[in-house]
Amino acid sequence: MRFSVLASGSTGNSIYVETDDHAFLVDAGLSAKRIEQQLAAIGRTMENVNGILVTHEHSDHIKGIGVLARRHKVPIYANEKTWNAMNGLVGEVPLEQRFHFNMETSLSFGTLDIQSFAVSHDAVDPMFYVFHEKDRKLSIITDTGYVSDRMKGHIAASDAFVFESNHDVSMLQMGRYPWSIKRRILSDVGHVSNEDAAIAMSEVVAEKQTSIYLSHLSKDNNMKDLARMSVSQTLEACGIRTGEFVHLHDTDAEQPTTLVTV
Repeated sequence: MRFSVLASGSTGNSIYVETDDHAFLVDAGLSAKRIEQQLAAIGRTMENVNGILVTHEHSDHIKGIGVLARRHKVPIYANEKTWNAMNGLVGEVPLEQRFHFNMETSLSFGTLDIQSFAVSHDAVDPMFYVFHEKDRKLSIITDTGYVSDRMKGHIAASDAFVFESNHDVSMLQMGRYPWSIKRRILSDVGHVSNEDAAIAMSEVVAEKQTSIYLSHLSKDNNMKDLARMSVSQTLEACGIRTGEFVHLHDTDAEQPTTLVTV
């Protein structure tokens, strides 16, 4: 199993995951043209993609879905409430390309099993995904105000994580955002801070080689170096030495990560 974070942040989100037989996008929150360019940068095209898995209906996760569906005839997977919320936002998606992926269920595609799980975000029915192939496990979790014990149970002992590390609390509190937006980000249906992300990760990382890709970093309320330092320090305070078993990486809103093997 291999993956690349094509884009991550408030300007757009999309992650490419593949096995030898199947490939999927998790969200398509950039324009269709930009998604195609990001795929080309890692040596892939939409012809490789067997489906798009939607997490929730916010524009930075669905912007390119309608055009990609119509242009490439690719299947789109989302739960019923998310489909209802997307209907007026993505344009016409042919009925034969509309598939339901219910919350807390799994779908299998050859050797790949994909499991959905609920998160806490201000969308109608947000969910993220865990990918299993043979003995390898990739978990993707962003856009959640907190990480519950149930979420931790789903993602525990993954070989790789794409994990939200959205903001530094002090930067957010002192920043230019109006209080209403700050309150929303800090709430249980907002986004996870660097420190809270690290504490959650300390409880799900197993004693094996693990890669963590810090994602959905705020441009205004975080910095890559700060996120990495905050997460590293918190993990080490919890007894997990980064650089030995746990390897931290950051993601970018503009450049895809290298296609890496889980």
